[in-house]
Amino acid sequence: MVTFNAIAWLPLCAGVTIAGLVFSFLAFRRRGAASGLRVGAWALLPLAAYLTGALQSLWTIGTTIVGFVTGLVFNPAVWAGVAVAGLSVVLFVVSGVMRGRKLRFGRKSKPQTEDPVQPSANKPAAPATPQQPAVAPKQPRKDDDFSDIEDLLKRRGIS
Repeated sequence: MVTFNAIAWLPLCAGVTIAGLVFSFLAFRRRGAASGLRVGAWALLPLAAYLTGALQSLWTIGTTIVGFVTGLVFNPAVWAGVAVAGLSVVLFVVSGVMRGRKLRFGRKSKPQTEDPVQPSANKPAAPATPQQPAVAPKQPRKDDDFSDIEDLLKRRGIS
């Protein structure tokens, strides 16, 4: 494995910066000052990263990410863990669906409303539901459709 100190970083960063500044000059001549300055700003970043010590931090972050990804991809134990996690999610979803069906269908059954005491042979059984007196529905007036609106308009002073 290549370590950070095994690479000559100063010549590498200086070379990338010089190449970037050449491209910056070419961009300046072809596309204008704004484009040339932007390429020049990008070209100075490798040398700045080396001089500030940020390059070693970026190296560490990069090797850590690459190590994690390769450990994830090439390790069968990790894939077994992913499969077990997937199975867990599937079981959780299936149990939720089953529970929802149980609640939906199980609550529709009527609870027992019968008396545990049986009526005697000479007395008639009481009705299971009390009879409600029949109430005659209100007869709508012929102009009932707009009477509420007319009353509201009259109260507001609009006729």
